[in-house]
Amino acid sequence: MTTFRWMVAVAALVWCAGAVGGAFASDPKDVKGEAKPASQVEPRVHMPKVNINEANQGELMKLEGVGAGTAKKIIAWREAHGPFKHAHDLEKVPGVGHEVFSKNHGRIAVK
Repeated sequence: MTTFRWMVAVAALVWCAGAVGGAFASDPKDVKGEAKPASQVEPRVHMPKVNINEANQGELMKLEGVGAGTAKKIIAWREAHGPFKHAHDLEKVPGVGHEVFSKNHGRIAVK
């Protein structure tokens, strides 16, 4: 009889822990309310490409991490040095850096 009571107690504990916070979830993203790591964030669907050689300030600001000031810097660099030859040339613009390029890697077009 004692073994049966222990089995019931353990089963009740497991059930309560699973119902309260998903403590025994096999996959961390199964737990509700928990933020996903950046590597597991789903890509945005239908995000248009931005041609950095023709885009105006508003279009450049559609890129992640590009605000009004950064967009102006991109346009000024483009006007001073000519059109970008490759998407990664965006990293040459002071204040843009690798982080902005990597966030928008698939969304930058050079035409």
